[in-house]
Amino acid sequence: MKNYYAVIMAGGIGSRFWPISRSAHPKQFIDILGTGKTLIQTTYDRFLKIVPAENIFIVTNDNYASLVKEQLPNIDSSQVLGEPVMRNTAPCIAYACHKINMLNPDASIVVAPSDHLILNSEEFEKDIRNSLEAASRNNCLITLGIKPSRPDTGYGYIQFTEETLDNDFHKVKTFTEKPNIELAKTFVQSGEFLWNAGIFVWSVSSILKAFEQYLPEMNDIFKEGDNIYNTAKENSFIQNAYYQCTNISIDYGIMEKADNVYILPTDFGWSDLGTWASVYELAEKDYLGNAVIPSDKVIMYDSSNCMVNVPKGKLVVLQGLDDYIIVESNNTLMICHKDKEQNVKQIVADVRSKFGNEFI
Repeated sequence: MKNYYAVIMAGGIGSRFWPISRSAHPKQFIDILGTGKTLIQTTYDRFLKIVPAENIFIVTNDNYASLVKEQLPNIDSSQVLGEPVMRNTAPCIAYACHKINMLNPDASIVVAPSDHLILNSEEFEKDIRNSLEAASRNNCLITLGIKPSRPDTGYGYIQFTEETLDNDFHKVKTFTEKPNIELAKTFVQSGEFLWNAGIFVWSVSSILKAFEQYLPEMNDIFKEGDNIYNTAKENSFIQNAYYQCTNISIDYGIMEKADNVYILPTDFGWSDLGTWASVYELAEKDYLGNAVIPSDKVIMYDSSNCMVNVPKGKLVVLQGLDDYIIVESNNTLMICHKDKEQNVKQIVADVRSKFGNEFI
């Protein structure tokens, strides 16, 4: 266990959950499902069962470092890695892995987003332990794949072969970013594709070798800090390092290019909670399909399949609505048809251009 580490990525702004998710207080810090815990708290608790508390690191935007400490009070400041600018997932993984390498060159690391939902925690823990164990023995990069339940166009897909490592881990053949519906149907029917969950497991030596090979410039930037990590000078070094980094994802920068990538097919009740529709799918609904979080003062007439998320104590009366999302937060009310919720990003852009950042 002492060689097992977790890196939780918590730097996103969650704009698809506007108006509840704001740039100053994004979705990972919100209790979106009404469970009594925010998404980052749930993710942290999940990893506490797998790795020692002192081996959990949170990478986040500098602006959110105080929110992380507020919501995870037991975490030490040295475990919160602040990013001065958003540069996608490759730089944040390079930073965390170089830092961990200086603490423990025998480390095996799981990297995961802070804002996903996992319904079957026991299955998840078993799969992560199995992956950490395999990663500690083999020079491989492991990703977790979810068995697709439908031809969803919102997810990336990973094709795997019959070739295996340790029986459970299949050699990866191709990565495909969000396909169109026809392609998604073909993928699901073939049985050779899994959803890309964005959860990775590797030994620190394997991932640093991959950075050296596929993103050498980025690797050099962070390697320069090897004698600075875990000292008082780390923060000022990182401020400088990030501005030299290109904006690139770990999938595109390394996983799609490396020849030692394996995938573990999993089924632990996963959702990336990417949209209001995904929250609606998971929420408790009444017999007419209406989901209300928190459900204290909402009256509905002739309304069905609606998702309502408004402040506690607010009286809401709906009449004649079917398939709508009604969300109120931060002096903003949004009423949007479920079919059109992919437009939320565009709505946010329009609000910004009309009213500046006051409502963003």
